[in-house]
Amino acid sequence: MENKTTRLYFIDAMRAWAILMMLQGHFIDGLLDTAFRDGSSVTFSIWKYFRGITAPVFFTVSGFIFTFLLIKGDKTGLQNPRVKKGIKRGLELLFIGYLLRMDLFGLLQGKIYDSFYLVDVLHCIGLSLLGIIGVYLLSQKRKKYIFPTALVSITVLLFIFEPTYKTWSFSFLPDAFANYLTKSNGSVFTILPWFGYAAFGAFLSVVFTKFKNFKHLYSVAIPLFAITGAALIAYSSDLFLHLSQSTDLQLFANVYFNNYLFIRLGDVLLVFSVFMLLRGLLKHSTVLKLGQSTLSIYIVHFIILYGSFTGLGLYRFFHHSLTPSVAISGALVFMIVCTFSALKYEDNKELIKLRITTILKFALVKIEAFSLGVFQLGKSRFFRLLRKVSRAKN
Repeated sequence: MENKTTRLYFIDAMRAWAILMMLQGHFIDGLLDTAFRDGSSVTFSIWKYFRGITAPVFFTVSGFIFTFLLIKGDKTGLQNPRVKKGIKRGLELLFIGYLLRMDLFGLLQGKIYDSFYLVDVLHCIGLSLLGIIGVYLLSQKRKKYIFPTALVSITVLLFIFEPTYKTWSFSFLPDAFANYLTKSNGSVFTILPWFGYAAFGAFLSVVFTKFKNFKHLYSVAIPLFAITGAALIAYSSDLFLHLSQSTDLQLFANVYFNNYLFIRLGDVLLVFSVFMLLRGLLKHSTVLKLGQSTLSIYIVHFIILYGSFTGLGLYRFFHHSLTPSVAISGALVFMIVCTFSALKYEDNKELIKLRITTILKFALVKIEAFSLGVFQLGKSRFFRLLRKVSRAKN
């Protein structure tokens, strides 16, 4: 909070960067020909590594921003208006997540395809927000350190036990619920372990709020985040190897053999440190607006790339078929189209909502009038039929 303002501009800039990385990542990953996915290529390896950073950053920033707003007021518990808004927001994200996976042609045939029940990033973020609210409410009547301690504990436990629960199929649950916990049915994200990043973002938000008036906040935070992030990347695997050898627990060995969660957490902290360092350069209105319009950008990108509602997206026509030059230039155009469309929507959101509401009301009136006419006609014919039957009996 520079200049006594409560807005953290670098967080909006991080969110803008993450959504742009997501756009190009989804485009190239979905449309680049498999023949060009060369693991020995330095360029492709760098792109792949940075693509892997996107989701952890996005989840962490989402948890940070939500919790920052949740705890900044004077009211606590259920008296906090942000609790109600947060529940509404979480449910809204879940609804939009399912809506984007809906196939209108299937609905017209009375079918709901299995892909409708798959879980994606919006489902997990929505459920993560609800989870943060749950932890917040459960810890409100306890000492203040309980809330951040619970959040960081959730992160550590989810990350450490990931090798164990990722093997569970959750076959005893209906697929619609199991998809939140396992990728075996095709879900892109699962609440475990991704809630860990959102919880960690919430933890960082509590820390920032506590020290918001500290004069040397960034002077301490930037090197601390950079050193901790670098340590997680360089030494967390060795730590789990040492723990495995010391305790003879297979769990720590399993983490060591696939230690991507803690390494990605280190990447997230490094990204935080870079954006905090450059915070003075990240106050451009377009950057901030992009950071505040990520949901609209995500929706537009999903419709164009994956063909929500109709199935007629770029993914259907160009899946794994583009050369690198076409994929890269196409990704740039795709990013521009998605962000421009989303920002235009945000600028005219109220007018668009008003028009949609007006159209829906008009349609409902017409449907009601048509239904009433059909009912009256049916009733008239029904009574005629009764009279004819009565005459026939007589």
